Amino acid sequence: MSMTLAEAIIAKHTKDRVEPGTICQVNVDFAFANDITAPPAIKEFRKMGAIKVFDPMRCAILPDHFSPAKDIASAEQIKECRTFANEQGLLFWDVGRVGVEHAFLHENGLVLPGEIILGADSHTCTHGAMGALATGVGSTDLAAAWALGETWLRVPETMKVSFEGTPSEWVCGKDMILALIGKIGVEGARYMALEFHGEALAELDLDDRFTLSNMAIEAGAKTGLINPDEKLLKYANERAARSFVPLFADKNANYAKSILIDVTNMEPQVAMPHTPDNVKAVSEVTGMPIDQVFIGSCTNGRLSDLRMAAKILKGKKIHKNTRLMIIPASYEVYRAAMNEGLFDIFLDAEATISTPSCGPCLGGHLGILAAEERCVSTSNRNFVGRMGSSKSEVILASPMVAAASAVAGHICHPREIV
Repeated sequence: MSMTLAEAIIAKHTKDRVEPGTICQVNVDFAFANDITAPPAIKEFRKMGAIKVFDPMRCAILPDHFSPAKDIASAEQIKECRTFANEQGLLFWDVGRVGVEHAFLHENGLVLPGEIILGADSHTCTHGAMGALATGVGSTDLAAAWALGETWLRVPETMKVSFEGTPSEWVCGKDMILALIGKIGVEGARYMALEFHGEALAELDLDDRFTLSNMAIEAGAKTGLINPDEKLLKYANERAARSFVPLFADKNANYAKSILIDVTNMEPQVAMPHTPDNVKAVSEVTGMPIDQVFIGSCTNGRLSDLRMAAKILKGKKIHKNTRLMIIPASYEVYRAAMNEGLFDIFLDAEATISTPSCGPCLGGHLGILAAEERCVSTSNRNFVGRMGSSKSEVILASPMVAAASAVAGHICHPREIV
């Protein structure tokens, strides 16, 4: 039977019949949690009577949401995570070593093509760009996976999304995924796997591909998959912490739906408050004043994102009424950006640079919004109160639009600044 990539990966991990809608018991290759989701998982792990995780080298805790600890409560959570990790011998990286989980894991070869990855965080789907079936689960399911090394999955239908054409220099992966979400809506791919294809996709660097997969959940999808190509396999082989076997969709696979998005004449896209599918071309909202810009997160905190921002900011100052927060997604990104001189550009522009962390993305710390403030953010969600006050607003955009808007003091097309 011809299979989509999601079906092929599940079939490799189960003895059950694999077709959309069936429930399969599958082996899990890697299971992780963060400083918010690990404590309840630890509680459930003990409650079920589990003694040891199934494989300490395939189980991990990554404190990234409120790390460095922002208050006493977050310090206690991280301490609980650290204590459990030491007890179990599972993988754990403290502040100064870690970074945002969905950047750090694939950088360190812990998520690999053909695998099933569970994370107690909804943006685990980011790792679908590695050709892995990566999906978010609740803390209870994560605890069971830690104990058993297996879980159950309902085989998802797959939506094939083809990005065709040649984008302008101002359009990147963030614009492409926002265009898709704007077209199909936040429930348009509910419990489906998105499988990305197309000539425009093939030309994207890996950082942009992670951005595509990261926001699959914003369309309701279970995961956002990309078939491994030479570019991805080279990256994986250079970093792999264990052996792996890449899997691929069959050419004649049966897709529940197919969508084509032509990027040739696409403008940069922005998602207006308060939902990721409220998408408009940047020209429709140019001139809207802003108070803050955030460049970072598991969506757009990677090296190429910071390079895009630096290209816009070089030799410029941010607007006197605007503040700019830049948070690299990992220490690998942090060091590379520093060595390339990007930090000098950011500091000369009067931006702040913080230690790798989720920071303000989820309203955590390092840039919370007050009432009536508006932020342009490279993150993935713009719900009411997501980044602070319930009376604030978040607008999602690419690093180029974000950086240009910081300089202008209002939303603008980056070509207005460069």
